[in-house]
Amino acid sequence: MVRVVFEFSGGMELLFGNQKVVEADVPQHNGEQQLTVAAAMAWARDNLLTERPELFMKGSSVRPGVLVLLNDTDWELCGELEAAVADGDRVTFISTLHGG
Repeated sequence: MVRVVFEFSGGMELLFGNQKVVEADVPQHNGEQQLTVAAAMAWARDNLLTERPELFMKGSSVRPGVLVLLNDTDWELCGELEAAVADGDRVTFISTLHGG
């Protein structure tokens, strides 16, 4: 198990029961040595998401318009889906899409 702090903002919290911060123990599967952002994201989808999964993920990644940060760093700089998530890390999802 890896202790992960999930943060949701910019409207993403509405998909997760209006929770802005959730600390969770995320299991590692199939003998993986490290939890990845992809696995943590899938776990959040399956265990924390309360509505409209199509607004959170598309296939195995986030939908366009969702910014993902790993410990306040853009996940694109960390390796995106394959970035390692360690005990106590913070994974943040921010919606950048707003109606007008």
